[in-house]
Order: sequence, then structure tokens, then C-alpha cells
Amino acid sequence: MKKITAIGGGTGLSTLLRSIRDYPLDISAIVAMTDDGASTGRLRKDLETLPPGDVRQCIAALSRDEGVLLSLFDYRFKKGFGLSGHSFGNLFITALSDITGSFEEAVFLASRILQTQGEIIPATYDNIHLSAFFDNGKKIIGESRITRYGYNHQIAEIMLNKKAETNKEAIKKIMEADILLVGPGSLYTSIMPNFLLLELNKAFKKSQGLKAYISNVSTERGETDNFKISDHLEVLKKYGVSFDLVIATNSHYSPKEVKVDTNSFFETKIVKMDLTDIKNPLCHDIEKLGGSLWEIIGNIKKIKGGRYDFKQ
Repeated sequence: MKKITAIGGGTGLSTLLRSIRDYPLDISAIVAMTDDGASTGRLRKDLETLPPGDVRQCIAALSRDEGVLLSLFDYRFKKGFGLSGHSFGNLFITALSDITGSFEEAVFLASRILQTQGEIIPATYDNIHLSAFFDNGKKIIGESRITRYGYNHQIAEIMLNKKAETNKEAIKKIMEADILLVGPGSLYTSIMPNFLLLELNKAFKKSQGLKAYISNVSTERGETDNFKISDHLEVLKKYGVSFDLVIATNSHYSPKEVKVDTNSFFETKIVKMDLTDIKNPLCHDIEKLGGSLWEIIGNIKKIKGGRYDFKQ
């Protein structure tokens, strides 16, 4: 059984996990820990807890429970003083963390209760925030504030607010992986926070597994307006991250589609497949993505020099 390690955060990572959950794969998900929006942001501020939101989404995505328990975990309060806007799953993980005295134990227990088909691994257990410098020299702190400020300015540099230690289990899963999947998701606020962890970045470079980048099917306001695939790869390369394979959509349902323009990255294999959701062309179709990844996984071969090839 192939060992798959997925790296990302937010909706993008949960979409990927949901797409491959039911295939015979050994799945591990490394989750960014800089989320500070909505319910998660309030919990971080009020209780000084680690961010549960992206972890919650990934647990739900890998859950084999399709009944009331999963619905409860995904439930968001619509009213109530102090409760409105909160996700029950976020409160649940936060409560477990408080009871056990360990965010790590809380994630483990929540995953077991929801019967996840794979492991959820926070990238770090340090309490960190994301910072960014913009093209006008302005520094903004906080993931959600960075995206909002990006509506009018381009991100020039992204960083963590302090040095943080990488979760050792994340390093272990990266080194053991047959295939490393990065993306889809917000480039600067879901994907990059993982690679700003120095030990994680080094482990990714050293890993002998195939490294594949799953491109977004559409651009994202505030982060990647007008970006082509080469722009995504250029940003990642700036922080020392490169890939053997890029998986992109070849559908044309959205005027915001990420264009395949990779002339400057000729050593990176580009695989184009129909991955876009026709009903929601800003997003991946889960079934298409899962089927395409399964096809790719089954047709990857290691060739001379430790490189990989995929026959489409």
C-alpha cells in the first residue's frame, strides 16, 4: 500500500483528503497551524489555544462516519451570545485539549472518535502566527488580515512571527512517504506556512518520495490574482520548494482558471486532467480529483537518477 503524505491547510487540504479517502492508500495529512479566522481566531484569542479549524476540517474529510456524529462535528452555531459562528468541532477539539492537557492528544482522540481513514498531524505545536510584507512595504500580522489586505496589494514576502519547532511526527511521515502531495489551497496562507518551518522544509527536500504539486483550478483574490502555474512554482522555489510533478486542470469552466504556463520550469512534469467542478468552477471536483490521483499513483515510475516519470 502506497504511503501518501499530504501537506497543506484549510479547505484545500480537506478537499484533497476527501478525494482519496476511500482508495487503498496509507494517508497522513500534515496541517498548517497559523489559521486565525472566524471561530478559530476567537478561540485562539479567548483561550490562547492552538488553532483547531483546519485540523477539524481534515478530521471530517477523513472520517468514515457519515452519520449524525459527523454532522455534529461539522455543525456551526447560527445564533446565541458567544456561540454564534462557532463550529462545534472546534469547541470539541478545544475542550479535549483542555481536558487532556495536550492538543496532540485531543487530535488523536477526535480522530479516533470520528474513525478517520488516516492520520492528522499538526505541522507544529508551537503557538505561531503568519506575517507578510506587501509591495508597499507594509507589514501585516495574522493569516486572515493578510488575505484581506491582499485585495489591494500584492504579497512580497511571507514569514512566521517567531521560530517554531516542527512536529517530529510530521518529519517522520515526510521521510517515509512514497508520494508527497502539496495543495490545493491558498498559496501563501495554507501551503507556505508549512514550508516556513525550517525542519519541515529540510525534510521535504531530503525525502525520496515523489513530490507533486496540485494546482488550484482558479486564482484567489487577495493572494494569487492573475497568477499562472509558473507564478505558484516561482513563489515556492523562492522558499526552496520544488516538485517532480504538477497536476493541473485542463477544463475551461471559469474565467479565473489558473493558466498552465510553465516554460521556465521545463524539468517539472506537467499532467493536465479535467479536475474542475462544473457546478462550482472555482473548486476541484472531489471525484475527478480522487480518480485522477489514483490513476497517477498507479502509473508513476522511478527512472534513472532517482527521478520520476508518469505516462499519461
